Amino acid sequence: MRTADFDFELPEKLIAQEPVLPRDQCRLLVVRRDSNQFEHRKFYEIKEFLSESDLLVLNDSRVIPARLYGRKSTGAKVEVLLIERIQNGTWKAIVKPGSKIKKGSTLVFDELSCKVVEHLPDSTRVLEFNEPGAEETIKKIGKMPIPPYIKKYPKNPELYQTVYAKAEGSVAAPTAGLHFTKELLSELQASGVNITYITLHVGLGTFRPVKVDKIENHKMHSEFYTISEKSVKKISETRQKGGKVIAVGTTVVRTLEAVAAENAGNLIAKSGYTDIFIYPPFKFNVVDGIITNFHLPRSTLLMLVSAFAGREKILNAYREAVKERYRFFSFGDACMIL
Repeated sequence: MRTADFDFELPEKLIAQEPVLPRDQCRLLVVRRDSNQFEHRKFYEIKEFLSESDLLVLNDSRVIPARLYGRKSTGAKVEVLLIERIQNGTWKAIVKPGSKIKKGSTLVFDELSCKVVEHLPDSTRVLEFNEPGAEETIKKIGKMPIPPYIKKYPKNPELYQTVYAKAEGSVAAPTAGLHFTKELLSELQASGVNITYITLHVGLGTFRPVKVDKIENHKMHSEFYTISEKSVKKISETRQKGGKVIAVGTTVVRTLEAVAAENAGNLIAKSGYTDIFIYPPFKFNVVDGIITNFHLPRSTLLMLVSAFAGREKILNAYREAVKERYRFFSFGDACMIL
């Protein structure tokens, strides 16, 4: 298929620059795979579409303050984006200006420094922080890596974290989960809806545009995930009872379907890396529904939801969302696909 097949017109003013508060007051577009009708709701009304036999699967990854500003030993300014912890104190990173950062260079930040110990083939660097307590200092001085289409750094960076974020490691938020409040999660559980968690640390690939004409030629970045025995058991029990497995976000979809695809359609407890690229046609083995945000034109995330519900249906839903002035991207409104 062609990348251009996943294009749509999006007015720039519909790109949300800040979140709706309370979180669950954002709008919700409900899309059914067996119907051409759309429903316009508020996010807190998702409980009307879930039964006590259903299971919500959420990604508990937490965004790390991965952007650091510092200087070379010469005094020249540098910007570092930590993208993956290799081991304690050692990180894979993007460094700007990259062409001028040589192996062996020392980079100095407020309260700590690091050494460039390796250049990797993908133009990233391996950085080594040797000071005691470097990891805690990074959390203290680092900035949240906000997506490039959000023009102003949020006054409260916690608004770019889900209320259940726990496992540190993402450089971008699993944004579908941003709409949940602790109260809404409690209400859902009180009504009998089950909840479980997986972890996928969102990498830079979430910002990576598709630059090839044919989507089959696009290469995804690899991301680390963990699925526990407890979550596998809950998903299995849900299926046995005839309930729906609802993935909260494309990161959850990719994790569940990647593991199932590797194991003849069966889900197992596992940790590892995945670079799965889901686009039409794709056989889904685990997921029965998706809660997600509205994605960029020509993006891999738009291709994923198109694989789930059909390209034309999704593009029609997006045209409806544009017509009705829904808010797009990370701080935008939500879409529930059943």
